Amino acid sequence: MHTGNHWGGSFEIGNDIHGGPYNSAPADQYETTEWEDKGAASRRHHIQSQNQDLDEMQQSWLLGPEDPKKKKKEYVDLGCIVCKRKLLKWSIVTILIAFIVIGLPIIIAKSLPKHKAKPAPPDNYTLALHKALLFFNAQKSGRLPKGNGIPWRSNSALNDGSDVPELTGGLVGGYYDAGDNIKFHFPMAFTMTMLSWSVIEYRQKYEAINEYSHTRELIKWGADYLLKTFNSSAPRIDKIAAQVGVAKINATAPDDHYCWERPEDMDYQRPTTMITAGPDLAGEMAAALAAASIVFRDNTSYSQTLANNAAKLYVFARDSGKRSPYSRGIPSIEPYYNSTGYFDEYMWSGAWLFYATGNSSYLNLATNPSVAKNSKALLMVRDLIVPSWDNKLPLAMLLLTRLRIFLNPGYPYEQMLGMYHNITDLTMCSYLHQYNIFNFTKGGLIQLNHGNPQTLQYVANAAFLASLYADYNEAARVPGWYCGGTFFANKVLKDFAASQLDYIMGKNPMKMSYIVGYGKKFPRHPHHRGASTPNDHTHYSCTGGWKWRDTSHPNPNTITGAMVGGPDKFDHFGDVRTDYGQSEPTLAGNAGLVSALISLTVTNATDNGVDRNTMFSGVPPLGPPSPPPPAPWTP
Repeated sequence: MHTGNHWGGSFEIGNDIHGGPYNSAPADQYETTEWEDKGAASRRHHIQSQNQDLDEMQQSWLLGPEDPKKKKKEYVDLGCIVCKRKLLKWSIVTILIAFIVIGLPIIIAKSLPKHKAKPAPPDNYTLALHKALLFFNAQKSGRLPKGNGIPWRSNSALNDGSDVPELTGGLVGGYYDAGDNIKFHFPMAFTMTMLSWSVIEYRQKYEAINEYSHTRELIKWGADYLLKTFNSSAPRIDKIAAQVGVAKINATAPDDHYCWERPEDMDYQRPTTMITAGPDLAGEMAAALAAASIVFRDNTSYSQTLANNAAKLYVFARDSGKRSPYSRGIPSIEPYYNSTGYFDEYMWSGAWLFYATGNSSYLNLATNPSVAKNSKALLMVRDLIVPSWDNKLPLAMLLLTRLRIFLNPGYPYEQMLGMYHNITDLTMCSYLHQYNIFNFTKGGLIQLNHGNPQTLQYVANAAFLASLYADYNEAARVPGWYCGGTFFANKVLKDFAASQLDYIMGKNPMKMSYIVGYGKKFPRHPHHRGASTPNDHTHYSCTGGWKWRDTSHPNPNTITGAMVGGPDKFDHFGDVRTDYGQSEPTLAGNAGLVSALISLTVTNATDNGVDRNTMFSGVPPLGPPSPPPPAPWTP
């Protein structure tokens, strides 16, 4: 007997309801017989259907999922996350591609040997500047230092100043002024001031192009010589040497113009011109030494020596009994470097001495209304807005405007500084072509000296002032300046400066660079004794050198970096040695050129603007004096 199964099926689980090992009953076992009633048959049919469904479910428990060949898995269990199989596949492929495209090149690059990146090639202004500085090496007088770099130059003029016993050590050294062999101290001092100014403003640029040490050496060469031109050991100065060598008009006896000899071969007398009055010369020399003292502030002793002697020269310049131009009535000076006044030097030297010493008495004089009145600084006279070795008004006013822009000292200086600032704005406006203050050649060169000879030195000075003023504004985050009601961006000044230098460097109707040695086409016949006379160990006499002056052959020695006088007002340049107005270089001209070039040079330095702070490193805080400390407390 068996326990009843009311569900109609076996308790055993079988694989096949009909033929499995646990269900061997014949298939017709449950077929309805004639004697069975219809209710029983119906119940057995229902039980059979339920058993079939149950067997299918039991099979799914035991046999697991279907054959993978019949149905692919859509998900992958990664343990911590379940993701689609396709997504996993594409993620792996993407990572692999990224590694090949990005990672592999980085690994290869890091495994290669390191090489320093090449610096950007220097711009044209830098290339010209390297050459322009070499001109000063070629102009050195005295016992030349090793490594001077000019193979056709050697020691010269070793007896200069021996005719003035009170000048201990003589006047050996310094610079020859131009193509002759005279040492004019007025333009020489101006040259040193300009070079110093450019170094103070653009030190980081000089360092970036590896010319900082060279330019400082050139300044020191000139400053050391200027210290010899008066008795620097005395507490008070009563005489100053104004120049060494003479050149008489229409001379028939040997002198520095009549003779055509290399400096190394000079065999004629070179007298020293001494002056006992000359506020212009003394003022310019004071400015030169004061500016140089800022350049050499890292050498405390030397800087102090320069500043102290600048102060002595300033006292000489301000002496009421010595107020007549240094060149007046002196035939060896007046035709060449005649001074038209000295109040501009008062303003100029006062500004420099204030920056060098911080003594406000110098600033008081530089901003004194009577100085401005006597110098006609505020009248906007056309010739007085042209910067030169003779006229320092626009230079001095820009230098003092610097004080207003960056330090703004206020009362009692603000009124005059504001006027100087206004005149500086108007001066910049005058350089713009559209205002027709000055003529321009068809080639685009501004005519600041009425089309007279030696035009380029004035152009270079104006380019420097325009570029420097733009840099002052940029450093103060001032976008430009006004000409009347018209606003101009600083870029306009930079463009003006660049256009004038580009002209000098070859972008002109002659397609000629007026800087010797720069570019493919430049003057081959500069008016210069040392460059035009062969360095063949032959001594050519005073008149024996004339053949080198008059020959049409190019100079045998290249005076690299010399900026010649320049073309005429029709953009024409003859390149003739005897035409000294066009073909002669000068110290003052090259000083302006170097200053303008460095202002436009673009270097790898982080900042290509001006150095705001070095100029003011000796200036104490301006303002009312601090009150005295209280008296000690007593019970």
